[in-house]
Amino acid sequence: MSDQSWENLSNQAIAVAGAVYFLALLCHLGQWASLRKLPADTEVTTGRTAMLGRLGVLLTVIGCGVHLVGLLGRGMAADPNRVPWGNMYEFSISGAFFVALIYLALYRRLRLAWMAPIVVGVVLTVMMAAVIWLYDPVAPLTEALYSPWLVIHVVSAVIATGAFTLGGIASLLYLLKSRTTYTQKSTGYLARVPDLRGLDRISYRMHAFGFPVWTFAVLITGPIWAHQAWSSYWNWDPKEVWAFITWVVYAAYLHARTTAGWRGRNAAILALVGVATLWFNFIGINFFSTTSQHSYAEGSAPISVTGQVESGSSF
Repeated sequence: MSDQSWENLSNQAIAVAGAVYFLALLCHLGQWASLRKLPADTEVTTGRTAMLGRLGVLLTVIGCGVHLVGLLGRGMAADPNRVPWGNMYEFSISGAFFVALIYLALYRRLRLAWMAPIVVGVVLTVMMAAVIWLYDPVAPLTEALYSPWLVIHVVSAVIATGAFTLGGIASLLYLLKSRTTYTQKSTGYLARVPDLRGLDRISYRMHAFGFPVWTFAVLITGPIWAHQAWSSYWNWDPKEVWAFITWVVYAAYLHARTTAGWRGRNAAILALVGVATLWFNFIGINFFSTTSQHSYAEGSAPISVTGQVESGSSF
């Protein structure tokens, strides 16, 4: 296949994945709408409700598989072939993929069926934003990105991002459910999510898993890669600073839980602060900063008037 064919395949796969995720979202919403007719304290479900739930999960799995094809197609479309992490469009669809993948991997272990409509909705929203506002044609990587540390650094960062995002969802639901619990009995969707202790426990597990992975990405592989690319382990780059701020917030979250005995509402609020800094660093810095050495993440490598890639000129 030609590079253009691979790029077309990638675009088509991302479009199909988005459509499949949308159908999965409809199934999950239909499932929860059906559950509203049943008492909140019963585990009995109708055949239609159970079918919608299973179909939603199946469609999410299919969407995730097609999503992976789209990512692989982006890498194969470049000459030379590369990992699909050359611009913000590719970073965004990769981040959405890992959120879906981690959710599916933990679906049975942590019984996360109740999180399905929110997770699929988040993944679909990120993909739509990437396609509408962030799309860039496939282009070679900039010089600094030709490093094995790119794979190690980015994979660990997006895995942690996926875990922190799921933990943030659990924390948000904790705050919403605690508010209704104190004012009135939870109804509808909130009546079906785990109790407050269960939400707090799931949030903690997600953050406890994501933090060492984020530490590895930000404090080990990131500085090593920075030294290789720019001859300095730390440059006070906006992305480096915000990544460290995110690390500090999550370190404070875990430290407070283990030493100060923080549980529940205070921990949930701190977790949401962390996920806000995380996604601002992931996307916001590229729009609000004009000094970041990570400016290659805003778009593809620039092309000169002769058609040659100007290696390193995006810094």
